[in-house]
Amino acid sequence: MKRGILVLLSLTVLVAVGYFTASKWAIRHETVTFIDSARGNRPVAVSIAVRRDKEMQANAGMITLPVAVLNHGNTVKNSEYSFLANVFAARGYISLSPQHDLPTDPPMVTKPGELYVGRLPQIQRGVANIHFAVDEMKKVQPNANYDKLTMVGHSMGGDISMYFAKEYPDQIKKVVTLDNLRVPFTTDGKFKILSFRSKDAQFKPDPGVVPDAEQCEKSDITVVDTGFQHNDMRDTGPDNAKTAIQTMLDKFLGDTDSALAPVDTKKPKIVEPAPGSISALSPVSKSPRAVTN
Repeated sequence: MKRGILVLLSLTVLVAVGYFTASKWAIRHETVTFIDSARGNRPVAVSIAVRRDKEMQANAGMITLPVAVLNHGNTVKNSEYSFLANVFAARGYISLSPQHDLPTDPPMVTKPGELYVGRLPQIQRGVANIHFAVDEMKKVQPNANYDKLTMVGHSMGGDISMYFAKEYPDQIKKVVTLDNLRVPFTTDGKFKILSFRSKDAQFKPDPGVVPDAEQCEKSDITVVDTGFQHNDMRDTGPDNAKTAIQTMLDKFLGDTDSALAPVDTKKPKIVEPAPGSISALSPVSKSPRAVTN
């Protein structure tokens, strides 16, 4: 057992070093702001992460970049998920992170009993931001596959991701959520879903959001109970939480992006981490700033 733990720790350290190096030298980060004249000249800032060599190949027309859209949590900046953006960029994606809320937006009000606890207007605004950002990015980087998006999101961003996938399933390649709490998972099995779940008394998913093990098995959904807290799942979280999430996300992308990787239909879809796995690496810690949901 100790040897297994040491091997896992070594792997996660290697992953962390690899992504740090890639982020510093191989991955280009940029933020561009587009103006949506159809919505009162609303600014939509988009944080972009892309591997320099892959970008050069795309610019030369040699490859088409896969696209990942990262959606931030409520009150969090779109730039606060670089640890996820780096995983996608390192694997050859162009990662796009739109800013969904602005200081001038009306405050979000929770309304128990209403659909998604009254969050539907904010979720739909996020979907509109994604459509607008993607349309503008087609002009900036035309050599990318905007027809099939990998949708990613934390907290409110996870709800936006899942809602987008429900409304536009034909535009989805896969979905990755980190503690989405309001919008139920889509279970039609049209694309793979990976979801990281926290162990946090303050952030509980609404009833019916996360499918049970049997439904996950049928619908190609992998749920990972991490043991981390809700606010650990962004750049301000502890390094071991981010590294463990990066490791599992990288494996998921490796399994799903490879045309040679067979689909294992017999593996359990709800992951209960064993000692030495992701939950054993997670401390009980608080992030400096809370995300409201």
